[in-house]
Amino acid sequence: MAKFNFNLKDLKKETTSIRLIIRWNNNRLVYPTKESISPDFWETDKKKRNFQRAKETKKFAEYPELNSRLDKIMQDAKNVFRKFINDNENIQPTVEKLRELLDKHFNKGNIESINDLPTFAGIYIVQVESAKKPSTIKGYKNTLSHLFEYQKHIKKKLTFDKITIDFYLDFTDYLVKEKNFKPNTIGKQIKNLKVFMTAATERGINKNLEYKSRRFKVLSENTEAIYLNEDELNRLYELDLTDIPKYERVRDLFLVGCYTGLRFSDLSQLKKEHINNGYISIKTQKTGGVVDIPVHHIVAKIITKYKQSTVNGLPTAISNQKMNEYLKEIAKKAKLNDVVIMNETTGNLRVEVKHKKFDLVSTHTARRSFATNLYLSGFPTLEIRKITGHKTEQAFLRYIKMEGKESAVRLKEHWSKQTKLKKVS
Repeated sequence: MAKFNFNLKDLKKETTSIRLIIRWNNNRLVYPTKESISPDFWETDKKKRNFQRAKETKKFAEYPELNSRLDKIMQDAKNVFRKFINDNENIQPTVEKLRELLDKHFNKGNIESINDLPTFAGIYIVQVESAKKPSTIKGYKNTLSHLFEYQKHIKKKLTFDKITIDFYLDFTDYLVKEKNFKPNTIGKQIKNLKVFMTAATERGINKNLEYKSRRFKVLSENTEAIYLNEDELNRLYELDLTDIPKYERVRDLFLVGCYTGLRFSDLSQLKKEHINNGYISIKTQKTGGVVDIPVHHIVAKIITKYKQSTVNGLPTAISNQKMNEYLKEIAKKAKLNDVVIMNETTGNLRVEVKHKKFDLVSTHTARRSFATNLYLSGFPTLEIRKITGHKTEQAFLRYIKMEGKESAVRLKEHWSKQTKLKKVS
């Protein structure tokens, strides 16, 4: 039979959500309860009567009401599970089916009456939060915020029947003019909007299918980005930043990324236990796959440098936004002053814009530098892809960036080798 219990989503936060965990027949469903609590007031002692409930303490006077609500949630979930088995000749539900049944039960009486997209999207995000990746939920919430702002901008409620082609044109125009968004950023908002609309349609709440039109398209464009070559990486490594410790830590962590190819989300979670016998082995957050990367000699020096000074034996990670800000200053100090001409979309126009290279350096530059420099060195593309996670060579070649001069040098070396082979033969 199924087992039901509660746990907390994040013990490190001041207040965190309470989740219902259901296990049955080698299945596991993590379901949000919409209840939250401070971890300080959560009973973790198995011997206590209120194990996996709020502690009975005067410091948290609301514990009786919260525990009563949790008891009802658990009992309702058990009833939903039991009813499905009884109605289906003892066949147990799949994870997806049980989630659907719980969604219908716990939102009964209010979700069917919703007729506007932002309100539904807010409920939908709560429902799927435990089943989706944090980055996906963050994107959903970002889109929801823009929908509310747009709704305020037009001073009209975004009911489902208003999500038409005219809405699409006006919303994308709003994102360009009011938010100064580029096509790919707009594309992400439309993609998430379509997710919300599809979910509402599947639940029978929305009947308007205009969002499925080809004209209701997800915008995208090929982006241009930089990488740092080996000479530029050496200039960063040799830069004396001892007088600015925060810059030194950011520079060192960035270099670890340049020689591992890890995304910032994985780089910031890297710990000394991931490093053994000259290799880094870590399960990546985006794909869930494990990658094994040999420790580059510069990475080895950085590990030695921080071995005794930090908890994880590596430079301490800060926020992505702050790190990007510092990286530009660091790159400027390293005199990465080359002019880079980028084709950018401004409004509906595609124009050439000149940048100093240091202004374009970001955390993602590390991963791109790793892939591009390995490719330029002649290292097999297939082996690089095993680390970067690109499924096809075509996708990988679109991802790496090479300057025209370096492509020409590579071609010259190729012709030179061919000439030597002909002379030998």
